[in-house]
Amino acid sequence: MENLLPVVWPPEPIRTERLVLREPEARDRAAFIELLASPEVHTYLGGPRPRDELERELSAVPERWPGSFVVELDGAMIGQILLRRAAENHRPAAAGKADLGYLFLPRAWGSGYAAEACAAALGWLAGALPGEPVVLATQSANVSSMRLAAKLGFTEVERYQAWGAEQWLGRCSPAPRPASHAVQVSCDGTAGEYPPVR
Repeated sequence: MENLLPVVWPPEPIRTERLVLREPEARDRAAFIELLASPEVHTYLGGPRPRDELERELSAVPERWPGSFVVELDGAMIGQILLRRAAENHRPAAAGKADLGYLFLPRAWGSGYAAEACAAALGWLAGALPGEPVVLATQSANVSSMRLAAKLGFTEVERYQAWGAEQWLGRCSPAPRPASHAVQVSCDGTAGEYPPVR
């Protein structure tokens, strides 16, 4: 994956009804370690990294590059949104396109935070790079992630086998519009209500 360029970085923090999306800071290091070491978070991502390895190797300010947003709730990090360019050696349908990824701590699951944060990130991307197509890949067995992709307006491009499981690749082209926790940024440029992701 490559940085999402050309964009002005970092942007002003993005505020939704409940969340703030912002650049990572030193105070987020412990939450990053928790996120990357969580077996629950990495069920469909090849497994967690060892906590002691993360403690040794993670920089003081983790994941600080264009397209890496911390998702903050009430002043504390609960997850991360990643927008990067899919590498040329990725699936041909994804290569060179903006790729949306997300990780949330288990305590933040089931309240619609992922949908709210992803919609806000897609809204930001639509303003920064108008008309930019976005792809999202997930294991088809990851029911929550598949449901989130549908709520965000991603449509299936292909399914393929990788890392010992069926993978799903979806695509959308977000339209520029502000995002809040009640507004979906959809691929056809319309907005609609969505319930919290459970």
